[in-house]
Amino acid sequence: MKAVVVHGPNDLRVDDRPEPVPGPGEVLLAVEWGGICGSDLSYWKHGASGTAALKSPLVLGHEFAGRVARLGDGVTGVELGQAVTVHPATLVGDGVMPQRLKGRTNLYPQVRYYGSAAFDPHTDGGFVERKLVRAEQIRTLPDGVDTRHGALAEPLAVAMHAVNRASAVLGKDGLSGRDVLVNGAGPIGSLVIAAAKHAGARTVVAADISDASLRVAAAMGADEVRNVANDGSLPDDVELVFEASGVPAVLGSVLRATARGGTIVQVGNLPGAAAQAALGDLVTREITWIGSYRFVDEITDALTAMSEGLDISPVMTHSFGIDQAEEAMRVASDPRSGSSKVMLHMG
Repeated sequence: MKAVVVHGPNDLRVDDRPEPVPGPGEVLLAVEWGGICGSDLSYWKHGASGTAALKSPLVLGHEFAGRVARLGDGVTGVELGQAVTVHPATLVGDGVMPQRLKGRTNLYPQVRYYGSAAFDPHTDGGFVERKLVRAEQIRTLPDGVDTRHGALAEPLAVAMHAVNRASAVLGKDGLSGRDVLVNGAGPIGSLVIAAAKHAGARTVVAADISDASLRVAAAMGADEVRNVANDGSLPDDVELVFEASGVPAVLGSVLRATARGGTIVQVGNLPGAAAQAALGDLVTREITWIGSYRFVDEITDALTAMSEGLDISPVMTHSFGIDQAEEAMRVASDPRSGSSKVMLHMG
């Protein structure tokens, strides 16, 4: 079977791998679609993503969906041919969390994630024609959600987790009737826009430096878009801001755009190394600034939202076959391509 494997920096290959056989409690998927994420691009370009560095070849991909091809012993509640997506996380160890973190499994200290080199041996991902997963990772796609859309339940879950983090601060009405700014209109930022509107936000302003990204943002539900490369301005006094760019240099302007006593949800990954940022307004404006990391089980909520009509189609701008994986990565990494979420068709 074919698999998209990164062997080192700028060394991506479509390798032939043996087809796995499901053991007890396991399910073999015929993968149909996968979405390319920033971590996939980082492994391809740099041989690392954050602090996780390649020590051996790695099958990429943690956003994927397909159909059940074979069942291992003891698996129930899943049928052959059923369309499914996968929760890509596996807790390492006993899974016990301190009481203050009860239910927040995304903060468990050791998590294997598909398509990640954080552990050695690495955790191969889902950009492969056949993928073995644990039965409890399966999430059945509801009627009306095909495997192409189902492959993006994972990044939509990231966006919905960010919205849930905001709601925890804002109280019982959450985003309902509120005005929102999303800074950074890449795939995650655009999905945050859709999730915010789904959660009842009154208006959403999207800001970015790319007209192509802002066109996607508008199609995903943004009421207003601003190219800050042209006029450099963000709106004033916004009660709730989602920072989705992950660029430290913009944090000063984002803090200034946030209303006094307002809230920023940091969903864009910030660098682990030292970086300059102007943060004075965090104190003088008494801003609540919270982080948002991956998700708990919002992948289930994401599927429900899509079945209820949340349309993420505009974010999927390009599609390639598995044999065109390197071209797909080039398009996904090139800001001149106009791409947002680039999809891989495995079969």
